[in-house]
Amino acid sequence: MFVFIAGGGRTGTQLAQMLVKQNHQVLVVEHRRDVLSRVHRELPTELIYEGNATEIETLETAGIANADVVAACMPADEDNLVICYMARERFAISRIIARINNPRNAWLFDEKFHVDVALNNAAIMASLIEEEMSFGDMVTLLKLRRGDYSLVEEKVPPTARAIGVALKDLGLVDSCVVAAIIRDGKVVVPRGMSEICAGDEILAIADRAGTEQLKYLFSAPEESE
Repeated sequence: MFVFIAGGGRTGTQLAQMLVKQNHQVLVVEHRRDVLSRVHRELPTELIYEGNATEIETLETAGIANADVVAACMPADEDNLVICYMARERFAISRIIARINNPRNAWLFDEKFHVDVALNNAAIMASLIEEEMSFGDMVTLLKLRRGDYSLVEEKVPPTARAIGVALKDLGLVDSCVVAAIIRDGKVVVPRGMSEICAGDEILAIADRAGTEQLKYLFSAPEESE
């Protein structure tokens, strides 16, 4: 996969380093002289193109048309929006990701400027804090489909409602699927007749409604139940 990164700041450079380790093709476009001096120390020269990523000529010469993904990581939100718009309108890039520097500008990063994924650090942190407060001991391992679904893990406590209940009888919503059960250090492939035991580690793929249901099933019954 060829990833075109506009902006060689700390975010752009570290993104490039991570992608290179994953054997992806990367090109970082940067024009600021002070930033370039650092980027050249941290990345191989062949991965760097010196030019302003907001200019059509620079994008064309750098080869953006061959990119599978464009990541706009410039320090100014207006520059990131311009890059995203040109990437889709002029070069028909199918996947465009942009960093939001000022959370107040988040509303601009949508389909109007052809932003497929907008990374808003403030919103991400707020979401993580909310999850930590909402889901207790449940751990989110991975976000799927732009955050609509998550791979979650939770260890079943001895007092959980679900203990002794077969998976088929849990009444899980369609948006929640138990992917694996780890029991005594071994992976158990979940079947309909598989019963939940205390100490099981449950791996599940679910949306928010599904995670709320799992939280309920893996908690202790109320005294009135």
